[in-house]
Amino acid sequence: MTLTRTLTTAEGKKGRAPRSDRRPMTVKRFLRKYLLGIVAILLSIIVFIVPFAFIFLTAAKNPQEAALLEFSLPQQGWMLWENLVTVLQTRDYILVRAFINSTILTVASVTLMVVFAAMVGYVLQRRKSRWNHLINFFVLAGLIVPPAVVPTIWVLQGIGLFKTMPGMILIEVTFGLSFCILLFRAFVATIPRELDEAAIIDGAGPTRLFFQVVLPLLKPVVVTVIVVQAVAVFNDFTNPLYFLPGEANATVQLTLYNFSSQNLSQWNLLFMDILLITIPPLILYIFFNRQIVAGMTSGAVKG
Repeated sequence: MTLTRTLTTAEGKKGRAPRSDRRPMTVKRFLRKYLLGIVAILLSIIVFIVPFAFIFLTAAKNPQEAALLEFSLPQQGWMLWENLVTVLQTRDYILVRAFINSTILTVASVTLMVVFAAMVGYVLQRRKSRWNHLINFFVLAGLIVPPAVVPTIWVLQGIGLFKTMPGMILIEVTFGLSFCILLFRAFVATIPRELDEAAIIDGAGPTRLFFQVVLPLLKPVVVTVIVVQAVAVFNDFTNPLYFLPGEANATVQLTLYNFSSQNLSQWNLLFMDILLITIPPLILYIFFNRQIVAGMTSGAVKG
């Protein structure tokens, strides 16, 4: 009797339509669930998209409309192409030379940063010695202590590198090395020591061990350092202003002086110059956004 009643109950439940435990999605529940995401999207639009749109619209206006600095569409026709040609031809194509100088400076500086920081970070993480505390102190000091302009110029003049591209490359590498070392050191901690020991047993020397075994495993943090430091060096304004003066050595940020002065500012050309300077870093961040996040979080969480 009990078995028959159990089977009857089970069949009744099986034949009954399943009851949904989900309540209907109301506007209040939707806002409560997605409010944080909506706020983040709105803040991103305000902080990033609106300024970029303002730069683009101002760069497409004539001088009279651009001088008003209003967030509006051009009323007297779009002059985007005319302003672009004018900016490129200013002062005998100085912007083209500036892009070449900034590219050379960025590529050379970032390459040296990656190689030196990876080596130092690997040694600091793997080899414990009495010098580690002193080296860590200098690495942290490089992040905290502000650079001294006048003594640095005096040193560059003494070694004959002032107003030269090699001297500017050394300046950028020196100022950005501390941050890179910390990233690489944290990421090296995630690599098992057994890989080093296996490579040494197979007869690998220190150079081969680092470049053929360890460095390929550092790809996420390498991409992070390349993108972050490339944007920082490419957008650097103060260091080239102090340590690389001269029209022949102009970088892209220094070309902003061409259209802004104490008496007159050509706002349409100035914003067109800003638009051209903004495009390369923007492309880097769009294509390597995931790699940047992966490199930063892996080194921070696992290290």
